[in-house]
Amino acid sequence: MSAKIRELPLTGYVEQISARPGETIEFKVSSLSEKPFKAWLVRSISADPNPDGPGMIEEDASHYFAPREVNSVHRPFFPGSYGVATEPVTAPADAPLVFGATIYPTQKTGNRQTVISCGEIDLCIDADGSACLRAGEAKVSTVKPLKLHRWHRIEGRLENATIVVTQQALTRHAGAPTRGKTASKAPQLDGIPTIGARLTTSAPDQHFNGKIEAPYIHARGEAVCAWDFSRDMTRSTVPATSGPDLRLVNFPARAMTSSAWDGSEMNWVHRPAHYAAIHFHQDDIYDFGWDTDFTFTVPEDMASGVYVMRLECGEHYDAIPFFVCPPPGERRADLCVLVSTFTYAIYGNHARPDYDPSWQDRIAAWNAYPYNPSEHAEYGLSTYNYHSDGSGICHASHRRPLFNLRPGFSTFGASTCSGLRHFQADSHLIGWLHAKGIPYDIVTDHELHTRGHAAIAGYKCVTTGSHPEYHTRETLDALRDYRDGGGHLLYLGGNGFYWRIAVHGENDGMLEIRRAEDGIRAWAAEPGEYYNAFDGSYGGLWRRNGRAPQDLVGIGFAAQGQFVGDPYRRVTNDPAYDWVFEGIGDDLIGDFGFSGNGAAGFELDHMDRRLGTPDNAVLLARSVTREDEFMLVPEEQLTHLTNLTGGPEAEAKHAEMIYCTYPGGGSVFATGSITFCGSLPWNNYENNISRLLRNVLGKALS
Repeated sequence: MSAKIRELPLTGYVEQISARPGETIEFKVSSLSEKPFKAWLVRSISADPNPDGPGMIEEDASHYFAPREVNSVHRPFFPGSYGVATEPVTAPADAPLVFGATIYPTQKTGNRQTVISCGEIDLCIDADGSACLRAGEAKVSTVKPLKLHRWHRIEGRLENATIVVTQQALTRHAGAPTRGKTASKAPQLDGIPTIGARLTTSAPDQHFNGKIEAPYIHARGEAVCAWDFSRDMTRSTVPATSGPDLRLVNFPARAMTSSAWDGSEMNWVHRPAHYAAIHFHQDDIYDFGWDTDFTFTVPEDMASGVYVMRLECGEHYDAIPFFVCPPPGERRADLCVLVSTFTYAIYGNHARPDYDPSWQDRIAAWNAYPYNPSEHAEYGLSTYNYHSDGSGICHASHRRPLFNLRPGFSTFGASTCSGLRHFQADSHLIGWLHAKGIPYDIVTDHELHTRGHAAIAGYKCVTTGSHPEYHTRETLDALRDYRDGGGHLLYLGGNGFYWRIAVHGENDGMLEIRRAEDGIRAWAAEPGEYYNAFDGSYGGLWRRNGRAPQDLVGIGFAAQGQFVGDPYRRVTNDPAYDWVFEGIGDDLIGDFGFSGNGAAGFELDHMDRRLGTPDNAVLLARSVTREDEFMLVPEEQLTHLTNLTGGPEAEAKHAEMIYCTYPGGGSVFATGSITFCGSLPWNNYENNISRLLRNVLGKALS
């Protein structure tokens, strides 16, 4: 294992992030100790470590899972994507050999980077960036570095004890090929071919950063192995045009523009020959593929909810969340909480650029989760980060340790509030439901994607958490059908239903995001690479796919600011909606909270009837947004003077709380703010935001 990898002393993950009674969850754990670790089960009520708030609240669940000791096993992991042939290849000792490929290098690492390798023969990029062929003890290099982000054809020949390597830039004014030559006794071809890395006895190494197209090995003028990367794009195995198939490891990016791409076709489905390249990275890692250490079969009588498998070995600990759903077709409560596991995974191991080691002081004082992705990039970062070669990370998975999917993890370590997002922030809603004695079932968006409308059919009310941002067509269809069938949908967040993602057909834990052309983006997809490889769908915003959030829940993302929150002010005085504000005497609502210190903040949604807000939508309340703290999202901004609202820019920078009904008898209540749920626990759950939600939920459940 690379010396750069700093392993946690005790960590793990689950194969299945959600399960129903009778189904089994597999736990994969790596422990560096020689002693066994202890595992015990708790139900998670609050994952907020802030001692000024509800704190961490967990209930013993040992009646479902008896605490036990499990033998410690060190389970290593190996970052870096590559392809490995499914069978070895050989050729006679005197056979002339040719190794070749078309490549697009994207990073100089100071180390060799393998393009295609087999046994003792390795066609690679040398440490200085030039094409190189290594054959046994011999090495031949062109001694001329290849230009990054340019296409080249490289080839190595071994014949009559002579080794020749050439590189040719594929540009209009490329000039003559560069050539290196020497005499040496070349080894025989015998081994398992690999693309993008070299196999050693301990682990793959010499990972290539960049695109590789049409690699091949010829012997005596005939193809021993060759692959066309435009074939079977949605799979993780590339069928060979000659020789054995190629199995892809650590999910390198497919549907990448190749050397033939000329901009005439933007969709790889229509012209796959222009997308015959795979982008490999030295830091690709998504599904760790660890063996199972122990399992848990969900009992028939287990309550639906959020659970955590706690692990402890000496002074070290970990906590692995998972979600228990009710049996298929059975509802044990009138309320369904939709848990955004897709969003959790997409943000999984987000290394924030503003992270500072000084955050650890407060983390220690709060006894919060101690590890941060910014200090452990080797575990794989999120789709809000970049690969080491500067390209955006477009894949995500929950099948690896995710630091920010842990109870007590703090996203904003320097904030004056709890500083929570995603799983931990959603626990503010879970804690509120327990405090108010409101029964609920859990359904994850993974279940919604798989089972569709049937997963939530029949519930009187379905509510989201704080940030249901990432969705598939299947999840949006299910929510639309639920609403139009008379269901009552509560959207208690902001920036929801925003990005389109794809789920891999062979590994349902693998998600793909292409950040195409618009929206608040951590990185921008390259031209021609806007369509998902997993299913061929157009990536990017759902708004750009013709399904703006307003069409589902009446409001959509409009403005983003720092992690600060403001109050709402009641807008409607129509007595028909006094039930929403019953028991609330002040027009100013939510000027407090553990998320941003206010109920309306960070990311704000607004109405837009042109994008689907129903004509009968009622503006209940609007945020009192502070000046100069928020910016319009790119899709709302047209020029430096104009925006899509048609009015002043400031008019769009508000969270708009709305209520609307639909022809089938369904309704939507939407808050338009990520920080709304953070106000629920304030003053031991007794406050005007809590009362307002109780009023709305009470009507939906009545």
